[in-house]
Amino acid sequence: MTPVTALETSLLRIATAGSVDDGKSTLIGRLLYDSKAILADQLEQVQEASERRSGEGGLDLSLLTDGLRAEREQGITIDVAYRYFQTARRKFVLADTPGHVQYTRNMVTGASTADVAIILIDARHGVVEQTRRHTFIASLLGIPHLAVAVNKMDLVDYAEDVFDGIVRDFLALARQLRVPDVQFFPISAKLGDNVVDASTTMPWYAGTPLLEHLETMSLADDVAGQDARFPVQWVIRDHDADYRGYAGTIAGGVLRPGDAVVVHPSGVRSTIAAVETLDGELDAAAAPMSVTVRLTDNVDASRGDMIVKVPSGDDEQAPVVTRRITADVAWMSEDALRPGARLALKHTTSTVRAIVDTLDDVLDITTLERVAAPAELTLNDIGRVQLKVSRELAVDPYERNRTTGSFILIDESTNETVGAGMIR
Repeated sequence: MTPVTALETSLLRIATAGSVDDGKSTLIGRLLYDSKAILADQLEQVQEASERRSGEGGLDLSLLTDGLRAEREQGITIDVAYRYFQTARRKFVLADTPGHVQYTRNMVTGASTADVAIILIDARHGVVEQTRRHTFIASLLGIPHLAVAVNKMDLVDYAEDVFDGIVRDFLALARQLRVPDVQFFPISAKLGDNVVDASTTMPWYAGTPLLEHLETMSLADDVAGQDARFPVQWVIRDHDADYRGYAGTIAGGVLRPGDAVVVHPSGVRSTIAAVETLDGELDAAAAPMSVTVRLTDNVDASRGDMIVKVPSGDDEQAPVVTRRITADVAWMSEDALRPGARLALKHTTSTVRAIVDTLDDVLDITTLERVAAPAELTLNDIGRVQLKVSRELAVDPYERNRTTGSFILIDESTNETVGAGMIR
């Protein structure tokens, strides 16, 4: 058998968020530039665009992520710009998400799969309304780690007391929102202080630069702390060899040969005979690996079913098998969502039909308060929704598992994704 060398993935998914002009795009550009992750032709194009905007000799690193012409003309980010890069230690997928209230759906899209969110704060302004909103959305989306980058320290003379005051204010917010892990970094994205290289201008800061933190942070505890979940994507049959395997991507925890499992929604029990990849059998496999699972029994399971490790104690809980779902839905369509709406609902590998039973409340993105019993959800709204689905689904609360606790809503007439749900 081939062993799993580590439970943590080498890939880190990052989302950035901050108020307008806090420097999100510049920070991402600095990460790419100082880590030598830019091709020569890309750098040449950015240099030319910078000189057209700012004059000869200028280098505007924000242009490395602000790829849309409309964004460049307005000087703001209005869409999610994804960048892929790697260092000697790790691979990264980085999403620059927009800061405006009217682009809440874009932030939800960019941050929904993130392992860590970088929250940008302008050192001159401190924790502002948009900081609170972005941190709330990050906590709502269940992002387990926050890296708070206090930017533009050069504009406050690298003052330690300014940084300490922002740390105190943000920690009060983090406690209120029950954010599990927060780290703070005093930086200047424009000049490069504490982004990739340690700053010589802030000797009072004893921590690591931001990139080093991202390179070395462990995701092993995030995986190990999850209950084992395996949505079946494909059934592999070889009738001559009497082979039956279930292929898919592990959605949580660790699977090992010998584990007792139950297949939902049928409730049939069995034992894992083998966990396989193209390279052979594994001693163990962890989320988010793609594997084939063989069971000791000839179980009738198909796409959309979920193989779950049998709970062995208080640390593991079974999913809920249900046809009624309560969820916070981020609405992404210009057509409003109203009670009685019929949509397709995609949950892991299962697609079912859904009816909106009731709208319980809608979140005021500005005040972070819930307004009861709205008549509808409109574009960029986030509201509590009661749904009924056409067949039973095995679901988890979103705070326990972001994959099995989430879904998307699809307009079947246009095949457009119109909503993203987090099961409560």
